[in-house]
Amino acid sequence: MQIQWIIKEFKELELEELYGLLQLRERVFEIEQNCVYPDLDDKDQTAVHIMGYGDDKMIAYSRLLPQGISYEDMSIGRVVTHISYRRFGIGKELMTVSIEACYKYFGKAPIRISAQLYLKAFYKGFDFVAVSEPYMEDNIPHIEMLKD
Repeated sequence: MQIQWIIKEFKELELEELYGLLQLRERVFEIEQNCVYPDLDDKDQTAVHIMGYGDDKMIAYSRLLPQGISYEDMSIGRVVTHISYRRFGIGKELMTVSIEACYKYFGKAPIRISAQLYLKAFYKGFDFVAVSEPYMEDNIPHIEMLKD
């Protein structure tokens, strides 16, 4: 499947894009994972948004934050692939695009993430290393990871 990647800062987002990314995040993080948490955390406005389109809809997304917003380091978060499109390598492509965009927008520096623990090996494949013990975030086990 060919994915069209669109990268925009918040102020550049069109209404349909904003609706699509919020809908995808809600569908996966709140409904699929049965987790109520404050998704609208006032960080989207400072973020760079990575949107992946396939079959004429948004099927993958991540949010890049500059240094000093979530961590002292820049970060990648809200990494999500629609359930119907998993197992096709789209998540790997999304992370590659996200890492490259971090360096383009924020400079070559360490990237920190808060990863769901079951995805530790996935992120290790992108040279992220665990820098914390596992912890609970929104009732889901997480681990902090860093890519130098």
